[in-house]
Amino acid sequence: MSASASAPTVVLVHGAFADSTSWNGVVERLRAAGLPAVANANLLRSLSGDAAYLRDVLTGIDGPVVVVAHSYGGMVATQGASGAPNVVGLVYVGAFAPDTGESAFELSARFPGSTLGDAVVPTPLADGGAELTIRQDLFHQQFVADVDEATAALMAVAQRPVTVAALNEPLASEPAWRTVPSWFVHGAEDRNIPAEVLRFVAERAGSRGTTEVPGASHALAVSQPDAVAQVVLDAVRAVGEAAA
Repeated sequence: MSASASAPTVVLVHGAFADSTSWNGVVERLRAAGLPAVANANLLRSLSGDAAYLRDVLTGIDGPVVVVAHSYGGMVATQGASGAPNVVGLVYVGAFAPDTGESAFELSARFPGSTLGDAVVPTPLADGGAELTIRQDLFHQQFVADVDEATAALMAVAQRPVTVAALNEPLASEPAWRTVPSWFVHGAEDRNIPAEVLRFVAERAGSRGTTEVPGASHALAVSQPDAVAQVVLDAVRAVGEAAA
């Protein structure tokens, strides 16, 4: 598709153990389609603080926005986009789509299958809390099993830790997906968030379209950028048609 003057800006929100560059492959495809994009630098410190920062980013963008979120970024997007007047669509990419009062930790344990708990190591923080990273020797298979070893090794070194507090903090707002149309895409072999959890939240949110990518890992924006970009383009097309 080609973008028009009224095409929305796509704001991409990364999750834990990743950074904004994890969206590079998706951004390349969106730009080729003529869509403006912003890769939000998620702070990964607290859900409330991370969501407030995202809201500032959204407020600073003129025109409609489609928010695309990965993993814990789905928590941030669900709160940060709640009530934002310019957000016209949501795309959850292997992401949590919580309801009010739910945390990332709670949702990830809703159904069995996650092996993340055995792969992370805590680091104490000065405020008495702790942050988590994935062990570098386990990162490839845990996070992004469907890319080459060299790419996974670089991602393991560059991973951004997330605080335990952020993962335990419940959604404080009405979920954005209750009033904004949403689309979902996830990997069938996600080892961080079980596919059954991702199917559950998509159905509960009334997903306008759910894509499950066979063999894909948790970090499918890196390993499967074509599939992710296509869902984003589908969402952009749908919200454009609805606004016409």
